[in-house]
Amino acid sequence: MNPNFAVAATLRRLVLFCVFVCIAGAALAEAPIKVVYHFSEGLEQASRGLRNIANHLAADPTAKIVVVAHGAGIDFLLKGAKDKNGGAFESAVGDLALVGVDFRVCNNTLEGRHIDPGQVISDARIVPAGVVEIARLQAREGYAYIKP
Repeated sequence: MNPNFAVAATLRRLVLFCVFVCIAGAALAEAPIKVVYHFSEGLEQASRGLRNIANHLAADPTAKIVVVAHGAGIDFLLKGAKDKNGGAFESAVGDLALVGVDFRVCNNTLEGRHIDPGQVISDARIVPAGVVEIARLQAREGYAYIKP
């Protein structure tokens, strides 16, 4: 084999590899960051967490955010829930839902606390188990985890 041919073939492979790496890197850089916010501690955590999410989206409007609530963390997703200043959580949740934030409520919590699913606001959907949903999002869908 001609040494010049071997060098040329190696250079072609190297160039193709570099092009592939650049394309793959650009695709990864453009993929939105996916984050699951874990709410389990009640209304104060909800107020803090909703502010965190608004700030998160202000800094990265392409982020895909899912809020999973269980235990006392579901309280802000129930009809009539208000923050310490009397503001309705439903409007804040609705505003975030309009920009793509997904809210999920644990059915195990609803059943354990004897809460009628009809009390959950319309911008939230019920999932079978909150902790299982968090684990699934992390393990199977690559979501980062934040607990405000």
